[in-house]
Amino acid sequence: MARRALAREQAVAHGGDTAVHEDAAVTGSSSGVPVALESGGHPDSLDASRGRRGGRRSRAGGRGGGRWAGSGGRWWVWLGRAVLWALIIVIVVNGVRAPFERFTESGTAAPTTSGRPSQPSFPTGAASAFALQFGNVYLNYDQQSAPDRERRLQPFLPEGTAGQFGWNGAGALQIQSVQVAGVEVRDEHNAVVTLLARADDRWLSLAVPVYARDGAMVVSARPALLPPPAKAALPSGGVGERDTALEGELQSALFGSFFPAYAASDTTSLARFTDGPPITGLARSVTFVKLAEVVAPRGQADRRTVTVTVTWQLPGRDGAAAAELDQTYELTVVKKDGTWYVRDIRGAGRPTGP
Repeated sequence: MARRALAREQAVAHGGDTAVHEDAAVTGSSSGVPVALESGGHPDSLDASRGRRGGRRSRAGGRGGGRWAGSGGRWWVWLGRAVLWALIIVIVVNGVRAPFERFTESGTAAPTTSGRPSQPSFPTGAASAFALQFGNVYLNYDQQSAPDRERRLQPFLPEGTAGQFGWNGAGALQIQSVQVAGVEVRDEHNAVVTLLARADDRWLSLAVPVYARDGAMVVSARPALLPPPAKAALPSGGVGERDTALEGELQSALFGSFFPAYAASDTTSLARFTDGPPITGLARSVTFVKLAEVVAPRGQADRRTVTVTVTWQLPGRDGAAAAELDQTYELTVVKKDGTWYVRDIRGAGRPTGP
């Protein structure tokens, strides 16, 4: 009995397991049933001690062997996620970078169609001046001064070219004016310059072939006479419906005072009749005579574009009668507080009809 009491005291002090094992060792029970139960020990204390022991074992298992069993699976899950995210990032970056690279390449790459360097353009300005000088020599001839013409042609012609460059040495021609009408470029070295010349009472159109290279030029072949520009027919209809009431108002209230000030460059008077940038006038180079015609189409109540024909007198010379010229202008007029003002004045740019 004393030994059993001692076992119980140790169980209380050291836990249920120690008491059970010591009881078993003391009694030497072959059945494996703890002596504490056989001797009437309360089963609740044994169950409690077993629960504490199981809890300690489960916690130990969670910290030890159980952790190693589960951590291998979690590492594989994290590795798979990392690989998946890396793949997604690569796809997104490539998807954004590819169109951006194509856009930048198309914006910066030089649009070349061949490996050859670009050729310099034909010098149209220099060729026009060269052909104009040639035309003044070529289109003026007189059998009395044929040797002089031949000499003056040489700077324009290819080496070894002799004679009058197609003229037979008879007759005479004198032109009043020559202008460049256009340039047709054939390639980087060849072009045809078209000249428009006035001789007596007719117009001449002359095509001059010019070869240019490294700043040097030459007339590469004999010129050719072409038809001059034809006379165009104006479209019918003129300005359409006219505002005769406005035409009379402008002629009496505005233009009768504006154009004399415009002829004399009277800036003080011009400022009273204008609305907008200052208008300078003709600085007394002409004298106002009359308003020949005012044409105003119907339109807005406070803004119109009208056409005015004015008669100017030009200064005479040596007591001769002064000449008069009718000239047509296009003006923009605006109405403010019931009064019309000139906004701007320029040459007429559209037909007004007969």
